[in-house]
Amino acid sequence: MIVFTPEAGQQIRDLRQPYAARDRPEAIRGLSAALEAAWQKITTSPAIGLAAPRPYPHLARPGLAWIKAGRYWIAYSTAKPTVIVGVFYETANIPGRL
Repeated sequence: MIVFTPEAGQQIRDLRQPYAARDRPEAIRGLSAALEAAWQKITTSPAIGLAAPRPYPHLARPGLAWIKAGRYWIAYSTAKPTVIVGVFYETANIPGRL
């Protein structure tokens, strides 16, 4: 089971909403598949993450790592328990949201 902070859960709902409004189930499935793939990598190899997304090196924070899955950047805690703390579309203004 994937564990999200409340903020990450809201970000996912915000990402899904326009897909649902435009009747794009394939986009919703793509988001779900990206989250599943990221969670699998995070839980099996936590050190796989980057300190920050390459386009946004100033987002590096202690205890936080980033992974790219599909078209999404996913931030997760490196401390136990592992939890996804942020989910952003690859072209989102991440500095303006995190």
